[in-house]
Amino acid sequence: MRLRTTTCGRSPYGMALGAAVLVSAALALAPVPPAQADPAVAAGKKPPAPCGDSGAHLDQVPTPEQFFGFPLGKGQPRVLTTEEITRYVEAVGRASDRVVTGTMARSVSGQGLPYAIVSDARHVVPGQLKKITDQIRSLRDPRTLRADKATRIAEEAPAIVWIAGNVHGGEKSGADAALKTLYELAAGLSCDVAKRNDNLLTVIVPTQNPDGRDANRRQNDYGFDLNRDWFARTQPETDAKIDMLRAYPPQVFVDAHEMGGRQYFFPPNADPIHHEIADQPVDWINRIGAANAAGFGYNGACGGAVTTECYFNYATYDLFYMGYGDSVPAAGFGAAGMTFEKGSTSAVEDRVQQQFNTQWATTGWAADNRREVLDGYFSIWRTALAEGAAGALEPNEVVQPANTVRFPVPDITIRSYFLLPGRQIGDVRRLVQRLRRMDVEVYRVKKPVQVPTAHMFGGRTARDVTVPEGAYWIPMDQPQKHWIQAVMGEDPYVPFPYFYDVSSWSNPLLAGVDTITTGDVVSPKADPVRDIDGGVAFGAQRGGSYTYPMDSAAASELTFRLLAKGIPLTRDTSSGLVGLPLTAIGRDELDELAESLGVTVEGRPGPVSGPALRTPDVGLFAGTGVSTTSGSYGEARYVLGARWGLDLTPVTTADVNGNTPAFTERTVLLVPDGSSSNGGLTAQGLANLRQWVAAGGTYVGLRNEGTRVARAAGLTSTTEKAKPTGYQVIGSHFRVDVSAGSPVALGRPAEDFQFNNGDPILNPSQTGVNVLTYPSGDTFWSNGYTVGAEALKGTASLVDEPNGAGHAVLFAYNPLFRAYNENGIHLLANALLYPAGAPAAQQRALAAPTPGQAQSPAESLRAAAAKVEEPPNLGGEWRPIVIEVAAADLARTQAVVARYTGAASTATAGDSAYVTIPNPDGLAADEHPFVRDLVRDLGAAGIPLRSVVA
Repeated sequence: MRLRTTTCGRSPYGMALGAAVLVSAALALAPVPPAQADPAVAAGKKPPAPCGDSGAHLDQVPTPEQFFGFPLGKGQPRVLTTEEITRYVEAVGRASDRVVTGTMARSVSGQGLPYAIVSDARHVVPGQLKKITDQIRSLRDPRTLRADKATRIAEEAPAIVWIAGNVHGGEKSGADAALKTLYELAAGLSCDVAKRNDNLLTVIVPTQNPDGRDANRRQNDYGFDLNRDWFARTQPETDAKIDMLRAYPPQVFVDAHEMGGRQYFFPPNADPIHHEIADQPVDWINRIGAANAAGFGYNGACGGAVTTECYFNYATYDLFYMGYGDSVPAAGFGAAGMTFEKGSTSAVEDRVQQQFNTQWATTGWAADNRREVLDGYFSIWRTALAEGAAGALEPNEVVQPANTVRFPVPDITIRSYFLLPGRQIGDVRRLVQRLRRMDVEVYRVKKPVQVPTAHMFGGRTARDVTVPEGAYWIPMDQPQKHWIQAVMGEDPYVPFPYFYDVSSWSNPLLAGVDTITTGDVVSPKADPVRDIDGGVAFGAQRGGSYTYPMDSAAASELTFRLLAKGIPLTRDTSSGLVGLPLTAIGRDELDELAESLGVTVEGRPGPVSGPALRTPDVGLFAGTGVSTTSGSYGEARYVLGARWGLDLTPVTTADVNGNTPAFTERTVLLVPDGSSSNGGLTAQGLANLRQWVAAGGTYVGLRNEGTRVARAAGLTSTTEKAKPTGYQVIGSHFRVDVSAGSPVALGRPAEDFQFNNGDPILNPSQTGVNVLTYPSGDTFWSNGYTVGAEALKGTASLVDEPNGAGHAVLFAYNPLFRAYNENGIHLLANALLYPAGAPAAQQRALAAPTPGQAQSPAESLRAAAAKVEEPPNLGGEWRPIVIEVAAADLARTQAVVARYTGAASTATAGDSAYVTIPNPDGLAADEHPFVRDLVRDLGAAGIPLRSVVA
């Protein structure tokens, strides 16, 4: 079939067009076929129907006015409910033979995420739809598709465009606009519609976050920002969406959002852009931006006196972090991945209308340029193969006209990654599965292979390294080379120091697994990985037992799941091996559970050894300063509750102050990060907490609030070190030394990696074990973007403080961050399973009162620490906004900043000045009320910005 290239005049919808839509789909539920398909259409033989009247529509498809009682866009009085969205998608699917509908996934609360695929009727019948998607997927592997066949596909096949909306639950206009787009494509009889349907498969997922929409909340029901979850896929809404993207790989992906104000953003993006995003998507993104500008309507471009109902580009919204709904489609699928943002204070009708206008312009551009896009799409993967074979990384580039590349990609060659199997095999295997579920080819090494020149993660090199049998090999000469480097790379190599999220997400570093790269040409004897490894490797004779090392987040999860089944477990306090009696569980059941987590379990003769493990009774602090709908509180609900199966009891400030059973009957109290230094606890409450720990409780504190509440209660001798002027640690990884003197470190290597996102700097404890410390010598190492990070040298990142019969375990960072920090999650599991027993001799000596003294040395040191004034927490659970300019530009910068806030502070170091704006609510840049406008006004004032961190 040859596709129509109808040339139409100006859209008849004019300013009444526009919408952003969420496109997601999980294929667990079978799609509903289109309504009453014509036999000729079903055979793929019927030509497209002639187009005509620009305002005509199929009568059988319900209009928004008929269905809701009002139009979508202009004249719309309110946003739709989640139920209305679902019912309308189903109604249009039943009525139009151009539409296939289904349910992509179930949300945390069990709500369905509906989707619709709309195109010409001849495209969406089951056999033809499968043929088209097979063809598009085949373009992604030039090794198995000849160039002439690729050309034929580009000539004949429609391209795939995704419109996704409402990933942030309170940002609702994208979903409503998506339904307007759906109606026009499903029922319209104009040439504009015919052109789109002939040349495109448009996948529409109106809401990616129905739970958040119902609660008018950014996050999902576990408190996760789903627009940071894309590579990790921890949440069901994201996981299913990625699976559907693999089934319907996009060439264009729109992620429709809302922001503050009354303006509209669409690309070109702000810098930085990740270097492994191919040239073609960046070009398409910028050209779609021009098409959106032409079709936007309203007041056109913002500038001068035009400040509302207008559009802008090149600001705030970057394409760097690999957890966004634009960067992952771009790097992982070769799509023009784009974020569209509409100001939320505009009227509903204008918000929805402008979203629709940009959506209509985007699909129009994609239809007009379908052939070029599909030719370019094939070229993306050919280039990836060639670069991978040569071990070449893409160079850094910038897109904003005034910017230049500040930090180039280094001249290194990477032809292979190897994940080594010596430890943390469960997390290694789960990383392998994460890669495979993005179509990365991974191989298991069958015979040791010699690597002449190896780079070890952590900045070291070695020669003649033997990669052992059982290692996992990821060659770069494969189509997903860009994605491999984007998520596996030791450093993302930011080109320009503007940061709206983190600067490191290296998956091997997040897990802390041993990883090497090499530029050598190697050909290991290896088998492709078809499924996750693990399970019961071999059984044991009668009277024997099963064991496995609890050295990973995966093995930790296995441990908690077995405890939840009532299986008696022990753990050897020297080896870290968890044991269970042979008769405690059937081999098949154990094998299935262990394999699902990538953990190898082995039988051995003889009984188990070590103290018994007990299921912790965890109280989750929900007191003053802690957000119960986001951040580490929600991450704890997900990891500890959903994944580990622990019952979590909310503990309030009043519970601790009043010593209620909700607090006193718990064996563990987990205090998440937050904005309060004492959790609202009174002097009596702090004494109650101290006595509870002394009686045997385990206190676990995370980051700012978690460590500060412990200090206020006299549970630690750590103090906070002030951060020097200009200090910046933007979500980076650091090498840390691990002390074997605490059970919290059990199963970790002597050197590990830890994620730091501008966390508090802790002076080492004098009364406990400094479990993780930053090296003070030449082994100090970090990646990502840091300034002044030497201030961390010799400080503590994790502390174990014995207090009477109990312990306070304090993380300077958030080990649950986005639920993808596997080595931190393992350490947290160790803390929750802390074995009962007397503290070490050194701590016993410190705990004993000196003759004639009312307090022991430990109590005196902790009391002194509690009196030390703490630096202000300017960033809540995130970080403050810091703008760096030349010192000579400080006065002008202060004048602009003063228009927005009087709370900013300034400091100078060398020839730079730093303006710090408090962010006590921990808001990300895209939800902050004025940071976007401030940065733009500084640019308009001609003030060069050396760095921006928000």
